[in-house]
Amino acid sequence: MIDAHEVVHRYATDTESESTVAVDDVSLTIPDGEFLVIAGANGSGKTTLVRTFNGLVTPDSGTVRVNGTPVESDLVAARSAVGMVFQDPRDQIVAATVGGDVAFGPENLGCSHDEIDRRVREALDAVNLAGREGDRVASLSGGERERVAIAGALAMEPDHLVLDEPFTGLDEPARCAVLDRLRALDRDGTSVVVVTHDLRDVFGLADRVVGLVDGRVVVDAPPDEAATELPGIGVRVPSGESR
Repeated sequence: MIDAHEVVHRYATDTESESTVAVDDVSLTIPDGEFLVIAGANGSGKTTLVRTFNGLVTPDSGTVRVNGTPVESDLVAARSAVGMVFQDPRDQIVAATVGGDVAFGPENLGCSHDEIDRRVREALDAVNLAGREGDRVASLSGGERERVAIAGALAMEPDHLVLDEPFTGLDEPARCAVLDRLRALDRDGTSVVVVTHDLRDVFGLADRVVGLVDGRVVVDAPPDEAATELPGIGVRVPSGESR
C-alpha cells in the first residue's frame, strides 16, 4: 500500500522569498491491487505528487509510507517497491543497449544471471520488443525508448507501478501490449498508478480516478462518478463514458 498523508511540496521561484505550491495538503491511500488514474491539466501537481511515492521528491511537510515504511527512512526499499516510468524516457535510460538498460534494475537488486535474463526477456516481450536486447538505445525512436523505459520498470517487478503519461508516442500495437500487461499486473495484485491528462486508454481500466487542480485533490471517485466532475477541471472524459 502507498499512503500519503497531508503532503505539501513547494518549489522555489526566482524570488527568494516566494515559492509555488505544487502539492497542497494531499492525503491519498492506494491499496494493493488498485488501478488508480491521477488526472489533471498540465501543472496541476500530478508528477510532483507521484514522485513523493519513492523519494524522488521530498515533501516539505506530511508523510508518505510504502508498505508501512516511511519513504525517507528507507529509500532503497521505497524505490524497489515503487517502479516509476517517467514522462520523458531520457530521464531514466542509463545503458547503451536495450538489454543492458532493462537489466540495470534487477542487477542492482542482486538478482542471479538466470533471474535477470528471465526478467529482461519477459519485460521486453510485454512491450513488443522481444529479441532486441542488443539494439543501441541511441538508434531507437522516441516511442521505442518509451517502451524500453516501461520494460525497465516492469523488470523490477515492483509492488506498485507508477507511469507518468506512458502512452505518449506509442503506436497502436505498442499501446495495446502495454495495456494488456498493466491489466495482468493489476489482476496479480500489483497496484498500478497512471498519471495522465488524456483518459482514453485507461478510463475503462480504472478502479478509481483522482483529479488534481493546483496541487489539491478535487475529485476522488470511481470512474462513473468521476466522469461527471472531470470536465469541470479541464479533463476530457472519453466519448460514451460521461453520465
